[in-house]
Amino acid sequence: MKVIKRDGTIVEFDKMKIRLAIEAANKEIKESGRASDEEIDEIISFIESLGKKRILVEDIQDIIEEKLMDYKHFELAKKYIVYRYTRALVRKQNTTDESILGLIQKTNKELMDENSNKNAIVASTQRDLIAGEVSKDLTKRILLPEKISKAHEEGVLHFHDADYFLQPIFNCCLINIADMLENGTVINKKMIETPKSFQVACTVTTQIIAAVASSQYGGQSVEVKHLGKYLRRSYEKFKKELVDAYSGKLPDEMIEDIVQKRLKYELASGVQTIQYQINTLMTTNGQSPFVTLFMNLEEDDPYIKENAMIFEEIISQRLQGIKNDKGVYVTPAFPKLVYVLHEHNCLKGGKYDYLTKLAVKCSAKRLYPDYISAKQMKKIYAGNVFSPMGCRSFLSPWKDENGNYKFEGRFNQGVVSINLPQIGIVSHGNEKVFWKEFDERLQLCYEALMCRHYALKGTTSDVSPIHWQYGAIARLQPKEKIDHLLMGGYSSISLGYIGLYEVTKLMTGESHTTEKGRDFALRVMEHLRAKTEEWKAETGIGFALYGTPAESLCYRFARIDKEKYGDIEDVTDKGYYTNSYHVDVREHIDAFSKLGFETQFQPISLGGCISYVEIPNMRHNLPALEELVRFIYDNIQYAEFNTKSDYCHVCGFDGEIQINDKLEWECPNCHNTDRDKMNVTRRTCGYLGENFWNVGKTKEIKARVTHL
Repeated sequence: MKVIKRDGTIVEFDKMKIRLAIEAANKEIKESGRASDEEIDEIISFIESLGKKRILVEDIQDIIEEKLMDYKHFELAKKYIVYRYTRALVRKQNTTDESILGLIQKTNKELMDENSNKNAIVASTQRDLIAGEVSKDLTKRILLPEKISKAHEEGVLHFHDADYFLQPIFNCCLINIADMLENGTVINKKMIETPKSFQVACTVTTQIIAAVASSQYGGQSVEVKHLGKYLRRSYEKFKKELVDAYSGKLPDEMIEDIVQKRLKYELASGVQTIQYQINTLMTTNGQSPFVTLFMNLEEDDPYIKENAMIFEEIISQRLQGIKNDKGVYVTPAFPKLVYVLHEHNCLKGGKYDYLTKLAVKCSAKRLYPDYISAKQMKKIYAGNVFSPMGCRSFLSPWKDENGNYKFEGRFNQGVVSINLPQIGIVSHGNEKVFWKEFDERLQLCYEALMCRHYALKGTTSDVSPIHWQYGAIARLQPKEKIDHLLMGGYSSISLGYIGLYEVTKLMTGESHTTEKGRDFALRVMEHLRAKTEEWKAETGIGFALYGTPAESLCYRFARIDKEKYGDIEDVTDKGYYTNSYHVDVREHIDAFSKLGFETQFQPISLGGCISYVEIPNMRHNLPALEELVRFIYDNIQYAEFNTKSDYCHVCGFDGEIQINDKLEWECPNCHNTDRDKMNVTRRTCGYLGENFWNVGKTKEIKARVTHL
């Protein structure tokens, strides 16, 4: 039996600790009131007889108290309760020692694995994680009301990013890169003027991204289309230089040819600057900037020609990858790419279909870009198309004093997520109980979100000049408060949700893909949305419903509920909850049906929505992927492709590993054939069924490949 301690660490059950604790309490009272050795043995035996694989330390202590009362040892039980309370006070005084020492000694696996974008062994990253543990400790003990902290610990809700709550910083944003490039900015008290060329614009953009990322904890998004102006400036600069030097000496065609060659070189160098700077920079958060490049090629863009060239270069360089320390081209984690589909590039014979074909090829090999349908997004967001923030959340439409829609230069104050399956578990299928419990827990979420809002209220622009004074968000005066940017819907604050599939299964006995389950799931979603609208009307704060990837939380909620309520079929027994409104991965549903089904939930989840499909053999199925892209344009606002990728742990090769003549998986880079030292998607043909085996020449080959 494993015991889960209060800090989440797991240790072996040790009955001696129970004996020593009761004996310590025994010594504090008269002999006549003490528990005998036999009674202590019975208490230990009872706990062992429960047959649990895991048990919370609090549950063990509750059992001890109850058993002492059963034995009529009331005074002893009182002493034990006082002892337990005293130990709790000691823990409250300092709860960070074990977690921080565990990080340094590499034994705190939960903390080390919490963020896949951070290398918890590196000293600079450890500094951030250590500070985060202090912040979480103070947040839990002092900054949050006790009922919110308790709800977080019990998995009723999740108070996101408590490791940064101590500081008055926020979650995600859309950097107003157009303003910062056009009107200049200041970084580290150094003036940066408007760029005169594309290469400089790319360099300045990465400097801005790094500075912004270091003063917030979520992601940043940048509209790439604003760089088109600077590519044209480079063209005009090159053209003027050559015309001034060689007009009348060289034919105009030759001058233009030289200009184009210089421009292509500058284009490649500028995009490479963005890609390599982002992947080699380290922010003060101990990771690369969590940045998204938004590629939206609009018909009325005066720089559409230049932006088409920039998008093509970005996608081409992502397709190639970046060399790792072994010299092998691998898939970089950042920047994330989001590509917008319009009528002219949705693979229906449009002028820019060639870009989308390249994007699909890149998705097949490197998993990015994601895709947004301009047609579907305009229906949901009042005719607007704009970037998601780095955390995949969306802002609500907002107009400035001139009546113009504004998205860049806005941000998200923070997130609190609700555990939907737990409500279903405690309701035991009773809808009356469910809706009452649902509202009580939503009230807790509201109070937790207001804690986030009040933590930012009163913040002055001096806290992060790059955000508040020099254009990333605003251009406020020194010492000016940011309060007006927290109100009126200028910024959002998000209610997240996990496990729509599981709560529907608990309450209806069916998946939300069935008619009965779908009706219930939609009622749940509409109720969540209605609450955020109600809170927005009451407070003037931009509450929004947010359903985006939160994989670690899917596991955390499921783990907590399994420990508390045991195995529940198709709910806690899986080890995870399904994210937001998504279809469970174990349901047999094709990619088109999955996206088509999830479409109905995206307009409800206005504060954040993304759907995804996992497709094997993506590199061998480009026509199928192109068909999916066409489907996305006509049917769903936001979607991405996932697949299981090949990876060699010997050399770091991130590409396609094939079977050699000896029927062995072999890395094409280092020729490693050790199956335990590589991840391989099991496939040799383009078949999209569940079994990816070779149906080729002999039964021996078929059997061997199936085994592999």
